[in-house]
Amino acid sequence: MLTKISLIPEQFQILPLELYSNEYFTITSSRFNSGIEALTIKNSRGFVTVLPYYGQMVWDAEFDGLTLKMDNMFNQPQYGTDITDTYGCFAFHSGLLSNGCPSSDDNHIMHGEMACAKLSKAWIEVQDSSLSICGEVEFIKGFGAHYVARSSVTLTANCATFDIKMQVTNLSGFEMPLQYMCHLNYAYIDNATLEQNIPDNAFMLRKTIPSHVHPTEQWLDYTKKLTNLTVLNEPHYYDPEIVFLVDDLSQYTDAAEFYMTLPNGKRFVTRFSTKQFNHGTRWILNNKDQKVAAFILPATCRPEGFLAAKNNGTLIMLKSGETKSFLVTTGIDK
Repeated sequence: MLTKISLIPEQFQILPLELYSNEYFTITSSRFNSGIEALTIKNSRGFVTVLPYYGQMVWDAEFDGLTLKMDNMFNQPQYGTDITDTYGCFAFHSGLLSNGCPSSDDNHIMHGEMACAKLSKAWIEVQDSSLSICGEVEFIKGFGAHYVARSSVTLTANCATFDIKMQVTNLSGFEMPLQYMCHLNYAYIDNATLEQNIPDNAFMLRKTIPSHVHPTEQWLDYTKKLTNLTVLNEPHYYDPEIVFLVDDLSQYTDAAEFYMTLPNGKRFVTRFSTKQFNHGTRWILNNKDQKVAAFILPATCRPEGFLAAKNNGTLIMLKSGETKSFLVTTGIDK
């Protein structure tokens, strides 16, 4: 049986309020001092904190006593015009009309409009031993795109992995471009190993340098000889960021699995269908302000902006009335 619990912004106050509990889950609402609403879902293994009305970001995630999200400068989410104004979350939806770092010729914001979108509806769905935080936003522009995006975060009882879903429907009478990346900002752990069910040599070091990256001589020398990155054991070389790209994932497998195994034996995992996400990015950064080991960012294209995707033929065009759905499973595998 499916139970639906509607939400309204007035349910979210500075003092935490328990909204729902059963034998498997507890849901607590709260509001950050910045004014942004939050829902924390707990099961026996840990919790996720979701921002139901702000891009449906997963602000925090912790399981088995391990924090999954990157080290960052933000102690709370902040309202902004693009994701760099609040770059402290575990996961966000990058896209949907454009995605990634814009080139000098692009006219879109970093990682697109969905990352910081204001959702108009939010609700909870409970079914058997799973619980979902769901949301919806309608995007509409005169003489422009018109779509509805529905997203959700789903936990299962006694489980340390969870699902992130995105569904996009083109409501316009015209086709619309679609670029989407599930941007998972995992914690950086020294001496962690990176593995996957595709060949190591499928990864290629990014050749372009975005405007926010300022290379040093040491970094340039290091990247000239870098062919792969399978062990995080040279943190002094990961500033500025190290980015690897992998394309045409479906040639290797229908179901991609990427892992980051920690020295204590725990293993972070991300799984997805290569029919939905045929590209991936590996992003490693370690400096005084931010530390992240995004061992895979599933995507429909490379994160090099709208024009790059259009020019290399990886831009999806969604027909009028057409719907595309995406699912990522992530968390602690063991």
